[in-house]
Amino acid sequence: MKRSVLFSLFACAIGSVLPAQTAQPPLLLQAPTLSKTSIAFSYGGSLWIVARDGGEARRLVVGDPGVASGPLFSPDGSLVAFTGNFDTNEDVYVVPAAGGEPRRLTTHPGTDVALAWTPDGKRILFRTSRETYSRFEKLYTVSVDGGFPEEVPLPMGVQGSYSADAAQLAYVPTWNRRGGAGDAYIAIKNYRGGKTAPIWIAQLSDSSITPIPRENSNDCYPMWIGDKIYFLSDRAGAVTLFSYDVKARAVAQLIKNDGFDLKSASAGPGAIVYEQFGSLRLFDLASGRERTVPVRIAADLPQTRPHFEKITSRQLTQAAISPTGARAVFETHGEIITVPAEKGDIRNLTRTPATADRDPS
Repeated sequence: MKRSVLFSLFACAIGSVLPAQTAQPPLLLQAPTLSKTSIAFSYGGSLWIVARDGGEARRLVVGDPGVASGPLFSPDGSLVAFTGNFDTNEDVYVVPAAGGEPRRLTTHPGTDVALAWTPDGKRILFRTSRETYSRFEKLYTVSVDGGFPEEVPLPMGVQGSYSADAAQLAYVPTWNRRGGAGDAYIAIKNYRGGKTAPIWIAQLSDSSITPIPRENSNDCYPMWIGDKIYFLSDRAGAVTLFSYDVKARAVAQLIKNDGFDLKSASAGPGAIVYEQFGSLRLFDLASGRERTVPVRIAADLPQTRPHFEKITSRQLTQAAISPTGARAVFETHGEIITVPAEKGDIRNLTRTPATADRDPS
């Protein structure tokens, strides 16, 4: 169906109805990472960096055209690894934290997603579908200088974090999610079936495994700091932050969460930064206190302007035919549209860019 529909995105729609002096609308800040002085995060398909105390963010990597996501500070904070999809394929890139031209480190046509740094800052751990034959992925590392990736001696894996001596890896072997290898992580909320996601501790010298204790919970985002592995889990209800003491073999809940799930987390010097409902929060490891990091975005964001969007057949869902058969109705991008059987215009019936409209009949 070679037609176009005019859509006004959420941020633009909010800006058009609020007075000029009103503060900016809520932001969807994702996948934060932490250094000694800064926080990097994904927003609007680009990478941004802001002071650790918050403030106005500056753009680090422009994702348009394409998408830059999942930033990861190197141990010394000088570099940021990330996943870039600039040429219709996801690959591992690295860019100076001060700004500069990103360098592409992987070139395989399979999906490569950056996950973590080795403790010495010389290699980047990533997950990939390059050598898989079913719905799982494997872990590899690539040098920060590029070259051929090296396989981690584990049969599968999707997330990981190294111990300080790099002899062990806390990792998630497989997703609790919909979709196959290479797809974005889409958790099935409160899932308690046979594919709940554990965290295992692997001894890399012989690939032996020690599981972090759980009762069929979904555990993810392992972060190894000293003798503890911090991680997110839904074992107590909403997804929140836990720790596992490797020596005492004890799990402790660190943040009581009666609200929205924590969606991602990353450890840095003295703290853990995490994402909750589109905002960034910082958990101080010494005091156990948490606080919101205020972030302001001041930039030209062309993707938030009203624009024509080419809608493919894959983006049309919930189809229904009119009683006369003259038109069909579809759900797409949260709008309800009708399309003529032969000649005529596409009509957007709902025009509510800030609301998702579903199930037309």
